[in-house]
Amino acid sequence: MLLQGKRFVVTGIASKLSIAWSIAEALHREGASLILTYPNDKMKKRVDMAAAAFNADLVLECDVATDESINDCFDKVREHWGNEKNGEAAGIDGVVHAIGFAPADQLDGNFAEVTTREGSQIAHDISAYSFVALAKASRDLLTQRQGSLLTLTYEGSISVLPNYNVMGMAKASLEASVRYLAASMGGEGIRVNAISAGPIRTLAASGIKSFRKMLDINEKIAPLQRNVSQMEVGNAALFLLSPWASGITGEILFVDAGFNTVAISEQLMQMEMSES
Repeated sequence: MLLQGKRFVVTGIASKLSIAWSIAEALHREGASLILTYPNDKMKKRVDMAAAAFNADLVLECDVATDESINDCFDKVREHWGNEKNGEAAGIDGVVHAIGFAPADQLDGNFAEVTTREGSQIAHDISAYSFVALAKASRDLLTQRQGSLLTLTYEGSISVLPNYNVMGMAKASLEASVRYLAASMGGEGIRVNAISAGPIRTLAASGIKSFRKMLDINEKIAPLQRNVSQMEVGNAALFLLSPWASGITGEILFVDAGFNTVAISEQLMQMEMSES
């Protein structure tokens, strides 16, 4: 019960396969209280399932495309956890940002040909700026408990991956925001970190062309010679959000079976040599 008495707001649950679902599961397992958010009525039923599974305090609407929705959401969080109750300090211990989106036509084809101004704006607004917006809306609540912010990124932020395209730009922006937020909020004791997870079969990943092929290649290149699971990422998130990581901020933690450390794996080299 590492997180007994701790409070977290978790965004981005889309299904049981979501990384956000596994993060919420890990936090709940260690005794944390949760508030879960959903972007629209279409997704609410799925988040309600998670709320029932993890005994969440509240399920709140939070469309990160609008500041009004974000602020309204955290006003409700403030009503619920903003004051001292039963001897427990006011505030929250963390916010999980597990949100990313780009129009499908931006994730299929040659980057220079398919990327548009509108597509780029949407990808950056939803995938990167929304993290900053959540940080701004939750700042006072996080300060009260010296909480932390956590987001999810991907290898495509620093390396070119087929069809990842504009999301690579957005994730690079997201990672920069981790460092800038860590610097600007650190004086209040707020930590800001990200996890760069390996490819995982999620609803969001299904929008990337040839994603299954990416899974196969990742497995061949990664030193552990396998892909990671949602719960492995969930447990890493648990660590970064817990008191055990109290001295860590502004960091990108790779949970990808070591893929980011390798240029050409021995296994892949041997396969190429045998084919030739």
